[in-house]
Amino acid sequence: MSKIVISISTVIILFLSACAQTNAPEYSGATYQEIKTYEIGTVEAVRPVVISDNGTGTFIGALVGAVLGSTVGRGNGNALATLAGGLGGAYVGSQANKANAQELSVKLDNGQDIVVVAKGKQFFVGDRVKIIKEGNRVDQVYRIH
Repeated sequence: MSKIVISISTVIILFLSACAQTNAPEYSGATYQEIKTYEIGTVEAVRPVVISDNGTGTFIGALVGAVLGSTVGRGNGNALATLAGGLGGAYVGSQANKANAQELSVKLDNGQDIVVVAKGKQFFVGDRVKIIKEGNRVDQVYRIH
């Protein structure tokens, strides 16, 4: 009974954490107070790319899979179900956490050509974009009018 409660609680927590996300730009807690620079330019080419899992999806998938697997069977069967659940969950989590993104070739207003990768948004050739940077690292890319 307690394993079922733990399993249900885990699923609810994961569901609620996913619901808390918004479409607003997100900054790291360590860098939000730093001065950032930006560039403005026009998208000249767009190419779809996939960003691999950074380990978060694998970890969460393994955890959820092991918890759910532990609710199945008894004795050695339970141990095998827990192991299989963890391995299966790790694989599913790593695949689910891959992000579809776009590689953008951008002609900046200063004449420089750059390439940036943006995820979670749809860009098209001809879009005007603002690229917010912290040093040489891209923080945000979004369409401007």
